Amino acid sequence: MDDLDRTLDAVGPRLRALRQQRETTLAELSEATGISVSTLSRLESGQRRPNLELLLPLAGAYGVPLDELVGAPPTGDPRIHLKPVIQHGMTMLPLTRRPGGVQAYKIVIPANGGRRDPDPKVHEGYEWLYVLNGRLRLVLGDRDIVLLPGEAAEFDTREPHWFGSPDDEAVEFLSLFGKQGERAHVRARPGSPV
Repeated sequence: MDDLDRTLDAVGPRLRALRQQRETTLAELSEATGISVSTLSRLESGQRRPNLELLLPLAGAYGVPLDELVGAPPTGDPRIHLKPVIQHGMTMLPLTRRPGGVQAYKIVIPANGGRRDPDPKVHEGYEWLYVLNGRLRLVLGDRDIVLLPGEAAEFDTREPHWFGSPDDEAVEFLSLFGKQGERAHVRARPGSPV
């Protein structure tokens, strides 16, 4: 058995472990990739040899590089290449690379780039915000709050909410967003013994 055969034989168990780690079913993965449940099952069990047509959609669904799926040797480059998304004047950098579960983002609202007039929205989920730099205006229901660096807020996103800059300064913050019922858990309080 050569190195290529050993690498390809290891893909199935790696795919199964990745799916189980992400708590994704074969049916959910099939829906996300367009690959049949039976093909996914045979890939994971090693009964089907992986090819690019199958691995590319899987890498996209899991949000991981192709070389991570096949176990390519590390290149020695530790950099993560984030792909920012710009929406409503905000730049969102995804910090998690997996579908499902809690998603983490760094959000930047540039100077003079925030939406000035609040337009609260609702959707399913739960969100936790932590301000890194600047001041963050959070309109939550009938409350209008300004968060400073080091302050955090958490809320059910079914409550009308909006965030932006309260002034003409840039603001940077972290956002953890999860499905309904998923929340950020703080394990220790500041100043308490570990």
